[in-house]
Amino acid sequence: MNYNIFVLIKAVIDDVRIDQKTGEPSVAGSKYKMDDISRNAVEEAVRIKEKHGGKSTGIIFGDDYASLVIKEALAMGLDEGIMIKGYRENDPRVTAQVISKKLHETAWDIVLMGYSSADSYTAQLPARIARLLDRPLMGNAIKLELNERNARATLELEDFNALVESELPLIVSVAQEINVPRIPTLLQIMAASRKPLKVESPTITYPDDYKVMNNIAPRSVRKRIIYEDIAKGIDEISKVLKS
Repeated sequence: MNYNIFVLIKAVIDDVRIDQKTGEPSVAGSKYKMDDISRNAVEEAVRIKEKHGGKSTGIIFGDDYASLVIKEALAMGLDEGIMIKGYRENDPRVTAQVISKKLHETAWDIVLMGYSSADSYTAQLPARIARLLDRPLMGNAIKLELNERNARATLELEDFNALVESELPLIVSVAQEINVPRIPTLLQIMAASRKPLKVESPTITYPDDYKVMNNIAPRSVRKRIIYEDIAKGIDEISKVLKS
């Protein structure tokens, strides 16, 4: 059976430096990369398509910097990409609304995404999208199997793993343990530039009911204490760690 698969992809900053004077993060000149768990979601989508057939589409937020990230996902095997421009904030409420509105406009069977992203790490997006679409969520999946209109997944929970089943369509957030993402070949990278990539802008009013007060890294100062007596040094270090 063919499946219509959507994958949510996050572009994250590859290297964040801290301004030593202000304590603020500095991203000037930084490059972006695909979030590691997004890579697992892309890999899972491609595997489903290879096994069952169908179509796989990647969705990413971002401006020009995100184009290289979505093209990498296309090189890994996705059929087409959608880049939503104009929204540079990091609010899962807004992201969920934009994605849900987009999915309401088309037919789909499964939406894959990482259970969380490496930058904000809120882990809110899968549940928010599932709620807005009124569809089941399989969260933190480490194994996924599809059979016609049904899905079975092993979910990694805090103290144990759970085996769950659900009818399609549904949302699945994946953990890194679900697979090992492939590395695209040179020919696949070249072919990715010929795959469809739509550029859109969201039509939504952003809420302004909260604001970031500060974004300052905690200051760390080394005391540079040297203990000649190793036993005494261990005792002092133990006290610090326990406190």
